Amino acid sequence: MIKHIVMWKFKDFANGKSKLESLVGEIDVLRSLEVGINNINSESSYDMVLTTTFDNENDMKSYAKHPSHLKVSEFCKSIRISRVCVDYYF
Repeated sequence: MIKHIVMWKFKDFANGKSKLESLVGEIDVLRSLEVGINNINSESSYDMVLTTTFDNENDMKSYAKHPSHLKVSEFCKSIRISRVCVDYYF
């Protein structure tokens, strides 16, 4: 299994949580999805985190190209200052 974690810093407060959560049930290779919004801010904190899991790397690549994911990704690009990501097998 692969865990894919993405964190964003936003330009201004923006509610992207519901857009991310809308991917559940739309993308069959997506095994789990969790969205967290930072409640304890510091200069080094990110505003939101997305944690997703996939059975394998091909499924993760399929998710990345899925039209529903691409639509949400474009929204996130429009409101972010920065983005970091990590993918690992577990």
